[in-house]
Amino acid sequence: MNRRKFLKYGGILGGAGLLTGLYTWQVEPFWLEFTRVPMRVKNLPPALAGKTLMQISDIHIGERSRDRYLKDAFIKAAGYQPDFVVYTGDFVTYSEPRQMDQLHKLMQHAPRGRLGTAAILGNHDYGDNWKDSALANKIEDLLNSHQLPVLRNAQQHFSGLNFIGIDDKWGTNFYPEKAMQHWNREAATVVLCHNPDVLDMPVWNGYDGWVISGHTHGGQCKPPFLPPPLLPVKNKRYASGKIDFEDGRSLYINRALGFTWQVRFNVRPEITIFQLEPA
Repeated sequence: MNRRKFLKYGGILGGAGLLTGLYTWQVEPFWLEFTRVPMRVKNLPPALAGKTLMQISDIHIGERSRDRYLKDAFIKAAGYQPDFVVYTGDFVTYSEPRQMDQLHKLMQHAPRGRLGTAAILGNHDYGDNWKDSALANKIEDLLNSHQLPVLRNAQQHFSGLNFIGIDDKWGTNFYPEKAMQHWNREAATVVLCHNPDVLDMPVWNGYDGWVISGHTHGGQCKPPFLPPPLLPVKNKRYASGKIDFEDGRSLYINRALGFTWQVRFNVRPEITIFQLEPA
């Protein structure tokens, strides 16, 4: 290869690398996808067939968040007029009290379900080292004040659909046995669990329905046709999307609305819209 060809192809490769870097930094982190997924639920009341359940996960309000993007995403989501809305943790990436003001302002635009709304906490909602119980309590109180009831190893029934919320696996209030010990086998039920690694723990008490999670962000960067190289879970099977289990459980892992670092490649941010169907 002569010098002219070397400079030509070097320029092409350098330009492609620059465009890819700009794309992963300034385009895909804000290229939101609304994903539609059928959800067949056992014991679903006939009146709920065809209703929608919206999942929003991993908002990550913090120093690196782009709050205008999050606000616009909430406004778009509300336009779908979901029947149920659930938030599956990591509302903030906490570093200073300003995040509570950010959360308060943003939650004024948070979509709510026409029939019910519920939330759980994620590991980032517990602050440094996931051990700040006082911060988690403050976030719970703030969300409750915005009519977003937080389920911490508890359950709540809305219009024929029961939600069980498991508190975060890495936090200070992780008692999944408490959440699952009294689940009603005759009720249409969906479990909210931020960290999908909990699916591998012996805490489910015979539960055989849907579990919806977040936490992984889908890895945020994924080579084409290959699994994401970095996932914050022990079980690397748990990246994103739907996974069925032999015991009847179905897991869905949301790819996250926000980010901890502003970079995504081949893993667009997601808000999931489940359409309820009788099983």
